[in-house]
Amino acid sequence: MNCIELIKERKSVRTFDGKRLSDEDLNKIKDFAKDVVNPYGIEIEWYFLDSGKQNLSVPVIVGCSDYITGKAKNVEHVSEAFGYSFEQIVLYAKSLGIGTTWIAGTMDRKAFEKAIDLKDDEVMPCISPLGYPANKMSFRETMMRKGIKAEERKDGSELFFDCEYGTPLEIEDKFKDVFEAVRLAPSAVNRQPWRIIRQGNSFHFYKKQDLKSEGNLDVQKIDMGIALCHFDLLMKEKGLAAKFAIEDPEINVPYDAEYIASYIL
Repeated sequence: MNCIELIKERKSVRTFDGKRLSDEDLNKIKDFAKDVVNPYGIEIEWYFLDSGKQNLSVPVIVGCSDYITGKAKNVEHVSEAFGYSFEQIVLYAKSLGIGTTWIAGTMDRKAFEKAIDLKDDEVMPCISPLGYPANKMSFRETMMRKGIKAEERKDGSELFFDCEYGTPLEIEDKFKDVFEAVRLAPSAVNRQPWRIIRQGNSFHFYKKQDLKSEGNLDVQKIDMGIALCHFDLLMKEKGLAAKFAIEDPEINVPYDAEYIASYIL
C-alpha cells in the first residue's frame, strides 16, 4: 500500500451502492485482518457481520449490509490498540476500492454486541460498514459532513510543537508526509485530538480531551490510535525505524492534554 496516498484519498462513506462485497474482496480483508497487530500487544478478534441476517441497525448507513467489528479484553490501552489495528484494515479496504466509516455511537450497539457474543470483560469499541460507495451521497450524509466540517483539518501549527507545548514545529522535509498523515487522520466529530511534541529524536503524543469518556473505552483514545498508526506506517514507509514507547517525558502541558505514547528514533 502507498500509505500517504491512501490516507489522502480515503474519506468516510455512509452511502453505498447496495451490492454485497464479492467473496474475493471479503476474503482478502479477512486474510489481511488475521495479521494485523498493534504496538500494545493487545489481541483483537475480528468479526464480519451481515446486518440483514443478524438484525443489525445502523441508521446513518444507506445501501450496505456488510460490517466489520472487533472485540478485545477491557484492559488499559484497549482503545488506542483498537484504533491502531482497525485503521490498518480501513486503509487496506480503501486500497481495494471498498468504503468504510468509523462508527462508535450511531448504531444499535446492543445488537452488535450480541452478534459477537461480547462478554462482561470485553469491549467492542467501533464498527464499520464494508461496501462499494454509491455514485452520490445521500442528503443525510451530505448534511452530516457539513455539520462536522469533514473536509477541514487544523493547521499543523495547532497540532505539532517543538520542545514545548504551543511552540509550532518547523517540520523537516523528510518528516512532512509523516506529519501530514497524522494531520489528515479521521476522528470522532472531526475534533482532531492529537498533539505531538518533538524533542530531538523523540515524538511525544498527547490527547487534547474534549469529549466524554468512560473508563478504558475512550473514543478520543481510539482517535489517538489512528494517529499513532498513521505516524508509524509513514515512518516505516520512509525507512525510518522508530521505537514505540510509553515513557512520559513530563513536559509541562495544559490540564486537558494527556500523555499517550512516544516514538523514538
